[in-house]
Amino acid sequence: MSVVTAPKDTAVWVDEERCKACDVCVSVCPAGVLAMRPEPSSTLGAMITIIAPQDCIGCYDCELHCPDFAIFVADRKEYKFSKIKEEAKKRAELIKKNNYRLPDGV
Repeated sequence: MSVVTAPKDTAVWVDEERCKACDVCVSVCPAGVLAMRPEPSSTLGAMITIIAPQDCIGCYDCELHCPDFAIFVADRKEYKFSKIKEEAKKRAELIKKNNYRLPDGV
């Protein structure tokens, strides 16, 4: 298996071809960085989207919980992650309450 190289200045990224849109990564993200977007061509009608990459805290929860190895987090040596902010915690809570979709107005 080869090592995945992070795109320049990117905290977290997704290989949508591997993603089955199970929303596990969204459910474990404490900073509201991820959400599901409508995607009619997806089997489940949704696809992961990165909505707030600047708020990624580098916890690796999304990457570690992904059953399809479709989400990646940059190495701490290559990227300076954010500290968790109250705004990010609130966004994560709203996303979870909205069935892992981004609520309107957020």
